[in-house]
Amino acid sequence: MQNPPNPQSLAIIEAPSVLGLRPGGVSDLPRALRGAGLLDGFRVASEERLDPPEYDEARDPDTAVLNPTAIARYSLTLADAVESALDQDLFPLVLGGDCTILLGNLLALRRRGRPGLLFLDGHTDFYQPSAEPRGEAASMELALATGRGPATLTDLEGRAPLVRDEDVVAFAFRDEAESSRAGMQPLPEAMHTLNLSTIRELGIEAATHQALTALPAAYWTHLDADVLHDNVMPAVDYRQPDGLTWPELDHVLTAALTDDRCRGLDVTIFNPHLDPTGTITTRFTECLRGALSARAITQ
Repeated sequence: MQNPPNPQSLAIIEAPSVLGLRPGGVSDLPRALRGAGLLDGFRVASEERLDPPEYDEARDPDTAVLNPTAIARYSLTLADAVESALDQDLFPLVLGGDCTILLGNLLALRRRGRPGLLFLDGHTDFYQPSAEPRGEAASMELALATGRGPATLTDLEGRAPLVRDEDVVAFAFRDEAESSRAGMQPLPEAMHTLNLSTIRELGIEAATHQALTALPAAYWTHLDADVLHDNVMPAVDYRQPDGLTWPELDHVLTAALTDDRCRGLDVTIFNPHLDPTGTITTRFTECLRGALSARAITQ
C-alpha cells in the first residue's frame, strides 16, 4: 500500500442509470444520500447529473442483453465526466444507479493506462447473457469489464478489456451457490478473489491489506450496497443472507479511499424506496462520509 494521498476536492457525478437493471428506486440513490447530508462539510468543486437514455424493456435479440447500445453510449458520456474530474485533480464520486455505471468509470481510467479495480459487491456479477434470466447487464458488469460478452459492451472505444483479470480484486461476494446453479461462467484464476468466508477467516484488517496489496498503481473502487449484511442493508433489489457488517465496510472502504492509488468511487444499487424510515439511508451516509473524510477536503 502507498502513502496517504493529499486531500482533494470532490467532483460529484450523479449517474442514475437503471439501463442494466429495471426502472425503480435505485435511480433515487443520489437524491437520498445527498438529502441525508452526504456532502455536508466537504469541498465540492464540480457537480453534474447525467440522465440516461430512454429505457427499453425489450431484450436485444443480437446480444440477449437489455439496452446494450444505450449502456455503451451512456458509458462514454460518463467516462468523459470522470476524465474531466481527473484532469482537474478532483476525486470523482459517482452516485448511481445500477452497477453498469462501472463501465464508464473504468473507461475513463483505461484511457490513461492500465487500471485496477476493487470490487466491493455481494455478487460477483460475472454472468454471460445466456445465463442471465432477464438480460440485465447489472449482473454482468464485471464480466463485461474484463472483456467477456458482446463487443458492444466489452470493447468500448476499442479498449477491451477495460481492466485485466489480474488487476481485479473481488471482495466479500457470497453468491457462489446461487451463481453456480444459474450456470454463471467461473471467475478466472488470475483474478484476486476474497469471498466473504475467506474474509471472516483472515479478519477484515488482514483481508483488506491483502486486497489492496494486489492492486496496481491506479485503481477504481466500486461499491454495491448489497455487499452489506442483509440484516442491516435490506434496501437492495436482490437480497441474500449474510454480508459485511457496518464496521467491516467502514474499515475496507476507508482503507481503499485513503490509498493514494485510488482514483475514484462509485456507489450503486441502494434503493431508498425500500427504506421507509430513512434509518438505513442515514447509516449508509455515515459510512460513506467516514471514508471520504480522510480523502476529501473539508470546508
